[in-house]
Amino acid sequence: MKVMFSPPDIGNEEIIEIGEVLKSGWITTGPKTKEFERIIANYCGTNRAVCLNSATACMELTLRILGVKAGDEVIVPAYTYTATASVVCHVGATPVFVDSANDSLEMDYEKLESLITEKTKVIIPVDLAGIVCDYQKIYDIVEKKKYLFTPETSIQEKFGRIVIMADAAHAYGAYIKDMAGNKVMCGAIADFTSFSFHAVKNLTTAEGGAITWKKNSAISDDELYGQYMLLSLHGQSKDALAKTKLGAWEYDIVAPYYKCNMTDIAAAVGIAQQRKYDSLLMRRKEIIEKYNEQFIPLGIEVLPHYEKDRYSSGHLYITKIPGINEEQRNAIILEMAEREIACNVHYKPLPMMTAYKAYGLDIKDFPNAYMHFAKEITLPLHTCLTNEEIEYVISTYCEIVGRYL
Repeated sequence: MKVMFSPPDIGNEEIIEIGEVLKSGWITTGPKTKEFERIIANYCGTNRAVCLNSATACMELTLRILGVKAGDEVIVPAYTYTATASVVCHVGATPVFVDSANDSLEMDYEKLESLITEKTKVIIPVDLAGIVCDYQKIYDIVEKKKYLFTPETSIQEKFGRIVIMADAAHAYGAYIKDMAGNKVMCGAIADFTSFSFHAVKNLTTAEGGAITWKKNSAISDDELYGQYMLLSLHGQSKDALAKTKLGAWEYDIVAPYYKCNMTDIAAAVGIAQQRKYDSLLMRRKEIIEKYNEQFIPLGIEVLPHYEKDRYSSGHLYITKIPGINEEQRNAIILEMAEREIACNVHYKPLPMMTAYKAYGLDIKDFPNAYMHFAKEITLPLHTCLTNEEIEYVISTYCEIVGRYL
């Protein structure tokens, strides 16, 4: 039996939507993309959403809109995918890395507070595996350090503090409950939130992403949306859809910007996926509960996806094997592969990567991140898994890992 790690769950609904777009004659950014943006904003409880060609583009454009530049610092976790940090490098700012907590994959919030300086403009928490971070704690830290913040752009003045920009690539559909017990969706918690719709994500557009922002009376949603449109389409004052209106061919280029818009073909896939998204999330929850039932009693450590006040999108099933080292972890993954079960590691900490070693980083300075990495194995978790495949993963993993416990 061959078990894939994370194939896309594509059915007739997506094929029909794509067919309609292809037959319409409008395949680039147009009415479907705008519709998908409205759907995302409504789902997340925000006033607006912007769809682009990746979560990476969403984060980079947000940093540019905020005016983050050379000389500024942006705090990012050491335990994440490169996109979280690379966007900081793209705008010329300096990524400042914070270690993981000892008992979780979230940032060490005490260390986060100690790293804030007069140069800190943004913090990028990562909702790893689809589990929302402790944003209240981050907001409290930012408020406590507000005296260090000096705004340098008009939008920074409107915030009057360090901006919190969530890398929620994994967390579309996750939510928390506020003090009153009201559900607050990921997308409306941080100041800005970036989602990924890459092929391996819960909801996919093949390639794509979206950015949302928390409702803020000091900020004009229309003005902010317009800035994303300019930055994502060459600085063109009108998008292609607007130019189709009678006599409206003329446009201006306000600045030599970038090209990272979403196409209507991609948006059509996303719209079809959204219609069945609640059922996809429910299936992920069922799989996670099946895994937990067998792995927790064995002593395998797992992430808390479903808590009283925090509900995950169930994107990744991350396990940690107590007492093993990196070499043993790799041996377990190899043996799982020999049994035709694809596993992964999320993530190799950025200080271990060549690109970030060039910043003078040493993994020895991030002991918790390394400890998590050395013991971590991610199991298949996707909605194409059959019950038979789930049982095969469980029995095989218990057999192999049982030798190390």
